[in-house]
Amino acid sequence: MQLWRTPDSFTAARGNLGSWLGVVARNRSIDTLRRKRPSTSIENLPLMAPGSLADDAERSTMMERARANIQLLPREQRKTLEMAFFDGLTHSEIAEMTGDPLGTVKTRIRTALLSLRKALQP
Repeated sequence: MQLWRTPDSFTAARGNLGSWLGVVARNRSIDTLRRKRPSTSIENLPLMAPGSLADDAERSTMMERARANIQLLPREQRKTLEMAFFDGLTHSEIAEMTGDPLGTVKTRIRTALLSLRKALQP
């Protein structure tokens, strides 16, 4: 409609018609959305807790059990597992940093995970 009402607002030397119409439509849409007011006042919105206390307590208990069981792992398995999961290193990076063969690093991580799975099962 803007082109129909004011055809002089389009200048062919500045770009093609399709692009100009797209920009005009986009800008009009944004203006319309900005003029709209929220239909519900923020004071009337119910606030919900992010989680339940039971879920938080269970998560906390599981984290404590996981930490305790990680500490029970052999030193080399624990160190390798921590480098992989807490430091975010790849198996190759761990092997390079520790000087251990890649297969050894993979075996340590797998053995540690299996031990943790067994220990954390109900």
